[in-house]
This record gives sequence, structure tokens and C-alpha cells, in this order.
Amino acid sequence: MKTVVKFAESMVWKGMPPVVKLVTTVYETGVRLTQAAMAELETQVKRLPSLEKWFVEISPPTLVLDA
Repeated sequence: MKTVVKFAESMVWKGMPPVVKLVTTVYETGVRLTQAAMAELETQVKRLPSLEKWFVEISPPTLVLDA
């Protein structure tokens, strides 16, 4: 596992390294969001039209700092 995590940490995209964390939590299957919760998340998702649901770019909400 250490090798995989180190390899992932060494990647760069558009000059930015990723934040890499090893997830060891077991997730339940069959858990679904409500339509309202999914609609909120969809505001942060950009889809590639030709690949529809199979390609997404997720952007976190913009952080506005008071000057």
C-alpha cells in the first residue's frame, strides 16, 4: 500500500499535486442520496457531454475570503 500511495502522491496535473489519503473505511452498499442532496452536488459537477455520467470533473465550492 505504501508504494501505491507514494506513487499517487508523485503525480501532477496542471502543475498541481493531488491530496492523497488512504481510505480504510468500509462503505455500505446501496446507500443513496435524496434528489435534493443530489441536485446540490450536481451544481459542483461538470460532465463531458459525449460521455455523460461516465466522465465528471468535480469542483469544490468557491471559497470567498473577506479582505
